[in-house]
Amino acid sequence: MKIPENKTVQELFEWRFDKTPKSIAHKFLDRETTYEELDIYSNQIANGLINLGCKPDSRIAYYGKNSDYFFEFLIGTLKSNTVAVGVNWRLAPPEVSYVLNDSKSEVLFVGEEFYPVIDEILKDSPDIKKVIAVDGGHDEYEDYLSWRNSQGSSKTGLKSSNQDDILQLYTSGTTGHPKGVQLTNRNFAAANESIDGIVPFEEGTTNLVCMPGYHVAGTNWGIWGYIFGCRNIIIADIDPGLILELIEQEKIRSTLFVPAVILFLISHPNAETTDFSSLNFVLYGASPIADDTIIKAKEIMQCDLYQVYGLTETTGAITIMMPEDHDPERGKLRSCGKALKGVELKVVDEDGNDLKTGEIGEVISKSDLNMKGYWNKSDATKESIVDGWFYSGDAGFFDDEGYLFIHDRVKDMIVSGGENIYPAEVENALMSHDVILDAAVVGVPDEKWGESVKGFVVVAENTSLSEDEIISYTRTQIAAYKCPKSIEFIKELPRNPSGKILRRELRDPYWEGIDRKVSGN
Repeated sequence: MKIPENKTVQELFEWRFDKTPKSIAHKFLDRETTYEELDIYSNQIANGLINLGCKPDSRIAYYGKNSDYFFEFLIGTLKSNTVAVGVNWRLAPPEVSYVLNDSKSEVLFVGEEFYPVIDEILKDSPDIKKVIAVDGGHDEYEDYLSWRNSQGSSKTGLKSSNQDDILQLYTSGTTGHPKGVQLTNRNFAAANESIDGIVPFEEGTTNLVCMPGYHVAGTNWGIWGYIFGCRNIIIADIDPGLILELIEQEKIRSTLFVPAVILFLISHPNAETTDFSSLNFVLYGASPIADDTIIKAKEIMQCDLYQVYGLTETTGAITIMMPEDHDPERGKLRSCGKALKGVELKVVDEDGNDLKTGEIGEVISKSDLNMKGYWNKSDATKESIVDGWFYSGDAGFFDDEGYLFIHDRVKDMIVSGGENIYPAEVENALMSHDVILDAAVVGVPDEKWGESVKGFVVVAENTSLSEDEIISYTRTQIAAYKCPKSIEFIKELPRNPSGKILRRELRDPYWEGIDRKVSGN
């Protein structure tokens, strides 16, 4: 199915609402919503935000798990020309506070599980003028349904331009703070165009949305599902048993997983007895995946697999590996495919010079998918985008057929279960402990998550500190998924003459004999 070109995301949604108003847009739990109803509800959200005094380009935060209400919120921000800020619900309270304050979010939508966090940090978030309780039941926050249903349902009449920000997602920061990635109408329209005619969505078919909305993969997959007119089944969180049930009961045709979810599913005791006959394709990416996991998934699910590589800063996917390339005899399983249409890719050396086939360098890309920039961080933006080329920080090479292979990281980012983790952030948490004198972290192989965080610490003499105590302490400082899974005590960290930690010396022994270190964002 061909979607209109050169349209803003707002215009694409209006086109969809007019095209199939009576079709089911999404289902969450026992709630089903038609496209016509979704149009009305999102109008109400938009009018409600305008009535709260939110001007175009104002930031509006959502801190909660996936639901039908999240997508009403997202489309409502589009229609009010405000900017949705996805808050990672796995963050620790100080990190949530940082995101709210850095973005200067004016309204916060929060899910019931996270009311206690907001109760704790709201006093330190002066820009927030209204908190809306998505699941109700909070004495001090406004009930979502009551608030939504009290708003007018007429169209706002506002129009947005290609360069207007529509979404701000936060990616982990190399210096300990996350960076807000500004994604525009044009970015998401380009994302739609890049997969149109390649990834085989079909209008009216059932699509599973299970990746979190604070992640570009979850947001993109939801937007694609609506624009292409699917019946979208939304679940709040990853539950392998539930996913297998839904594939069979709801006749799921399409979905997106990170590799860890694929491993969970094919390892589940019900996998062998699940009816996968409705499943046409699975798109996957965002972290490493073992060859045998790919092969077993294809055997069990009996569907087409598409692998993608990209980053939040590139609005998600910039390459794709097609189903036919998943034949082990093709020798491409370690690749992440070729550039999507509209994407230019290069591999360059430290001076920005193009490298030859097979030579390893930094992967850079140029397309309408590249972010506008990092929110209020012009220096970081200038470092990442040079003459229209985004420098990924990933090292890779092209084979003689033009397939991209990600070899390692130029930077030291760790990818665990599809989440980006920067060592400096974890090291800062470790060294905030009063008896830890020095610390370094690296990513080591993990069969379940692709990589896990391993910490190396130097502690003060005559002190007693166990591995479990250190890990428990870091959980009070940063999100649990960023915390080390293991700790090694050493007398001194390896450093170069300028004092920089030589993480490769710490990391390499764990990767001996494993040549696929990353395959995702």
